[in-house]
Amino acid sequence: MKDRVLARLARIAPGIVAFVHYRREDLRHDVVAGVCVASVALPVGVAYAELAGFNPAVGLYSCMWPLVAYALFGTSRQLIVGPDAATCALIAASIAPLAAVGSPEYMSMSITVAFLAGVFCIAASFVGLGACADFLSRPILTGFMNGIAISIALGQAGKLLGFKIASTGVVGPLIEIATKIGQTHLPTLSVGLCAFALLLLLPKFAPRVPAALATLAAAACVTALLALDTHGVRTIGAVPAGLPSFVAPHFSFDTLDTLAVDAAGIALISFCSATLTARSFAAKNGYDIEDDRELSAIGAANIASALSHGFAISGADSRTAMNDMAGGRTQLASIVAAAAIAFVLIFLTGPLRFVPTAALGAVLVMAAISLVDITTVKALWHEARGEFAICIVATVGVVALGSLKGIMLAVALALFRFIRLVARPSYEVLGRVDGMKGFHSTARHPDARCTPGLCLFRFNSPIVFFNARYFKRTALDVVAETMPKPQWFVLDALAVTGVDVTGRHAIEELREELDQRGVSLVLAGRRTQRLDWLHKHGMDDVTAAQFHFPTLRAAVRSFHAAQRRDAPLSASTPRETQAQAQQQQQ
Repeated sequence: MKDRVLARLARIAPGIVAFVHYRREDLRHDVVAGVCVASVALPVGVAYAELAGFNPAVGLYSCMWPLVAYALFGTSRQLIVGPDAATCALIAASIAPLAAVGSPEYMSMSITVAFLAGVFCIAASFVGLGACADFLSRPILTGFMNGIAISIALGQAGKLLGFKIASTGVVGPLIEIATKIGQTHLPTLSVGLCAFALLLLLPKFAPRVPAALATLAAAACVTALLALDTHGVRTIGAVPAGLPSFVAPHFSFDTLDTLAVDAAGIALISFCSATLTARSFAAKNGYDIEDDRELSAIGAANIASALSHGFAISGADSRTAMNDMAGGRTQLASIVAAAAIAFVLIFLTGPLRFVPTAALGAVLVMAAISLVDITTVKALWHEARGEFAICIVATVGVVALGSLKGIMLAVALALFRFIRLVARPSYEVLGRVDGMKGFHSTARHPDARCTPGLCLFRFNSPIVFFNARYFKRTALDVVAETMPKPQWFVLDALAVTGVDVTGRHAIEELREELDQRGVSLVLAGRRTQRLDWLHKHGMDDVTAAQFHFPTLRAAVRSFHAAQRRDAPLSASTPRETQAQAQQQQQ
């Protein structure tokens, strides 16, 4: 009985089952890892709240309850969820045109977007859409992250220089910076440069010290001691103490359609980014994750964030890496991290008001730099120019058009390229090669031997509505180019993984045109599958089924048998020699 209950519970909340079977020897490792994760999540949460246009406390709220929700519903033992640069940039880009940043309406819309994103993720998990993560290819995500990094870095320039930048994109901010450079506030710039220095030096000379946390702490201490806030250095201000109260999403139906579209985009990016991180660390630690369970877990985490005054979240690469590096073994590390953040919210919010925004800007710029992946871009240039172009389009699109429009453009281009590859797939004429078994492409093996009167053809794709005409035209062209004129045209059906109604009509039309030319169309492979289909549709007496051999070898043997009998190699020959070929196979 207990096992059945646990099995059912595992399908809904895998984390709870992991806690039921928790091993005491993992406790020390998970506690240490959880504290380390919190030390990184605290400054990052504050910084990303600033990026998305919220009070710093909102960033901490978004770090806490989502961790608990994911620990209960997720299947990854190492993944840490919370605010991330890409999601925060998407939130700001989505809501800023609809409401003033920092206003109650802005917060309300953010809660609604996070809630809807969570609902979309959970609903999608019930229909098995976890595989959607596979549609955002590595080139698209690399380009997206690079574009987000550029946008974030330019967006923080004003905080580091001490003046506001109103332009968006790349060219506009650069021009505005150039025209306003004389307005630079030197104390603010000094704080930012010192913060950069600490962020660069601490990992080298004190690798065990959380660089972001130590930098913000040092900046807050210097600001408080020297009263820099009275000299024009802007700080984040008072941070409300205490745990967040729970709130229900409140929205206007006038903006619901816009928010729903934004939420769908954020849900897709949030899940795909989290899943890629979870897959990487699962492979590293020797276990598997379940995509659909991950989809529902990310949805639950977003809903938990929305109900606790937070904003949309995703998987966090740096915090997940910290968890793994610190020895985190189970989802309990997330619970410990959430408890540590709650402790800070209750007892330690006072010192946060002295943190200068220039130091936060430096932390965000460093985070943006860590998102840039030049290695993958270089590899794409050398390995696949088409994928490289998609990557660059994603980067330029995000910077020039905004996050959501940029990623939609990149996905559209990737789908167009995929459809183009399937609509115009590769094809091969096959022959025998001395010393090699089977049949091989004559294009790749110039010494391949083809049997006179026999054309073996392989079409490397399903035959469906958008390539059926291309298949028929290509087959007829191959027949016309084959010398001497073939008497059998054998299609390797193993390479044809599927055929729709349009494809079946194209094959029958090809058969009719070949018959007019005195050429027999013969299929090889997937014979049992096709016979089952004919039987299912009441077409057992269709003579086309008799033109089908189980393998290419059987078709070639049948052709040679007909030659030895000096039989006329017409459309009737495959039917007459089918039984003999099957006997030879046996």
